[in-house]
Amino acid sequence: MNLTEYISAFVTLFVVVDPIGLAPLFVALTHGAKGAERRRIALRAVGLSAILLTLFGLFGDKLLAAIGISMPAFRIAGGVLLFLTALEMLFERRTQRRESHEPGPADDPSVFPLATPLIAGPGAMATMILLAGQPGLEWAEIALVHLVMLAVLACVLFMFFLAGPIEHVLGRTGVMVVTRLFGMLLAALSIQFILDGLRGAGLF
Repeated sequence: MNLTEYISAFVTLFVVVDPIGLAPLFVALTHGAKGAERRRIALRAVGLSAILLTLFGLFGDKLLAAIGISMPAFRIAGGVLLFLTALEMLFERRTQRRESHEPGPADDPSVFPLATPLIAGPGAMATMILLAGQPGLEWAEIALVHLVMLAVLACVLFMFFLAGPIEHVLGRTGVMVVTRLFGMLLAALSIQFILDGLRGAGLF
């Protein structure tokens, strides 16, 4: 792979992961969390995403084939899980839980839905499989592909760290509006995941 191909890989992963679009979602999902807690959630989510994408870059195609799971099925499952989160955001169930008691492990969105399926979603996993699984790649080139992935995740972490100022500018009312708006967008994204999965399975 030459430099142009690595730049193309970065742009592809950046568009698929969408760090800029994830920032308001992070604000909505961590509404009411303290600054230190929010940073821990961000670091945990990005760290878990790095592990997942690395595993899929190295072993993804073999893993899915070994357990008999197709990428279309993976997309459909991610879409269903994401839709459930969208419903919580639309009806403020997550916000109500946060305001009623101190945040606990059940309220931690770092694993789901942040790490997966929002950051390391089916699209990002499939992209890593395609980029790192190209025929004829040497280990050094595969390692560089993973460095490109880490650069994209660094952009995600940077945007997450800006979540506090974003929430401060929006205020409580603004956060509520953004939560519902992105709940709708999340619902649409989840349906798109499902439709892509159905199309990939040949049902369309």
